[in-house]
Amino acid sequence: MVADDSRLMRRVLSQTLRDSGYDVVGEAEDGDAALQLCRSAKPDVMTLDLAMPGLDGMGVLRTLRRDGLDIPVVVVSAFSPAHGARAVDALAEGAFDLIEKPKVGETLSDFGRQLDEKVFAAAGRSVSRRRNGAARLRTSAAPAPAPPRRESHARPATPRTAAVPARRTGRAPVVVIATSTGGPRALAQLMPQLPAPLGAGVLIVQHMPPGFTGSLAQRLDNDSALHVVEAQGGERIEPGLALLAPGGSHLHLADAKSVRLGDGDPVGGLRPRADLTIQDVVDRHGGDVLLVVLTGMGNDGLAGARAVKAAGGRILVEAEETCAVYGMPRAISDAGLADVELPLHALPAAIAQEVGR
Repeated sequence: MVADDSRLMRRVLSQTLRDSGYDVVGEAEDGDAALQLCRSAKPDVMTLDLAMPGLDGMGVLRTLRRDGLDIPVVVVSAFSPAHGARAVDALAEGAFDLIEKPKVGETLSDFGRQLDEKVFAAAGRSVSRRRNGAARLRTSAAPAPAPPRRESHARPATPRTAAVPARRTGRAPVVVIATSTGGPRALAQLMPQLPAPLGAGVLIVQHMPPGFTGSLAQRLDNDSALHVVEAQGGERIEPGLALLAPGGSHLHLADAKSVRLGDGDPVGGLRPRADLTIQDVVDRHGGDVLLVVLTGMGNDGLAGARAVKAAGGRILVEAEETCAVYGMPRAISDAGLADVELPLHALPAAIAQEVGR
């Protein structure tokens, strides 16, 4: 289902989804109409604009949560400083993910790809996709199978949930946190529970559109003992500081103690790419790295995890049971690289123990 006050945007969204093989069961031009359609059509997923007349997108999200309507929501929002903050608030209110509206003059191919991926992931266990050139959503009273993996990996026989052993090098590790879909909500739970100072410093790579990461950093900073800021380039890595990679830029290390931003091409469609940040940290700090991989689509972080493991660093991943999308952690776990796999609520203590707190 599509909810947007712009007739043009409703048309673009609906056609883009149909072109990807989805059934669009309804369109709403305001929040009240969106809620009515949610109750009558019971969509598997809703795309939601936040700035609508009457009941806005935030009101829709709060009402869905209040009334127990478990409909995954992908926020489709234009960017401005106000919209960016509101989009991050929407993720905190339960939205599954967000995508930036296409700008005037931009082609729709990349937007369509992102929309397809995010809607498919948001549908979760109510999605069944048959890849004969189309995707299809289905509603079923019985639980449907999880979306098929695009790659086949052999899972470990048992998850790694043992207590984390203390580090023995005597040097504080740089903590690198990598996440994607579901990451803002996961970070909102994780960061306030982490102590400050923490290791040699913290670097965070969260896949988000340009402009939204500043609002996310501010929100995390308000609730955390660590000082969380969106990296601008030139900042020093410090034990009490968490630097968040800005959307649209890769986060690199200029040297062992400071960061720089890179405007290189997206890697695998991603900029920032966590693998690049992780490799830089390994190159400068060797095995004094603690990699934490949270919920997210795809396998960003896998190449970085191989480098961390080869250098003798440590790797923690979020367990499937608390992931919004068990993609990035799964890739590392299935490759046998995870030292410990824990649910989100257990990760803060494990991280603190790893860095000797």
